[in-house]
Amino acid sequence: MASNETTSSGVLVIGLGRFGSALADELDSMDVEVLAVERDAALVERWSKRLPVVEADATDPRAMEQIGASDFGAAVVGVGTSLEASVLITGNLVDVGIPEIWAKAISVEHKRILQRIGAHNIVLPETESGTRVAHSVGGKMLDYIEVEDGFAIVKMRAPKETHNFRLEELDLRNKWDLQVIGVKVPGEDFEYGGRDTLITPDCILVVGGDSDVLERFSQRP
Repeated sequence: MASNETTSSGVLVIGLGRFGSALADELDSMDVEVLAVERDAALVERWSKRLPVVEADATDPRAMEQIGASDFGAAVVGVGTSLEASVLITGNLVDVGIPEIWAKAISVEHKRILQRIGAHNIVLPETESGTRVAHSVGGKMLDYIEVEDGFAIVKMRAPKETHNFRLEELDLRNKWDLQVIGVKVPGEDFEYGGRDTLITPDCILVVGGDSDVLERFSQRP
């Protein structure tokens, strides 16, 4: 999200609940220009010492005009608990022509509505977090990110059958249709996966591929 274009024109973050405040704070730490919008005076006061914050009701189109919303390269709607507010705010951002709109949804139905009115990217924090934990519990996956259409990237422990072999010898691309993106050995720098990369018993692999295939591969002893 913090592309050069976005960084130069800033990110508007609407709603300083747990999701919005964490996102705004992280963007600020990345030196991305951020303006937060929150209608709760207590939250505005709490965050004003750390972030540029304005107290305003983003469901009101006039308020969006007053804060210059159209000048931002991206906006994030962190309001999720009120469906009506979320939809109104997203619609206002679409109307002012913000080129990249991210919005938090609390359900699949909420996500569909936001997509229909013009949000470019939808985040389902609870669902996505649950999915990541489900793939990690009881297995060798240490982290799981589903990109789209069944393609995922995982961080996992190396199965025994890969120990002390080079990637060229394992030929995982042909045998499993998986791509080892990189390898991390404790105490050493991250190494991008190459033909001569040696997999040792203590390696952590970063692998991309079909989510179902990754699930099966990660369960290998």
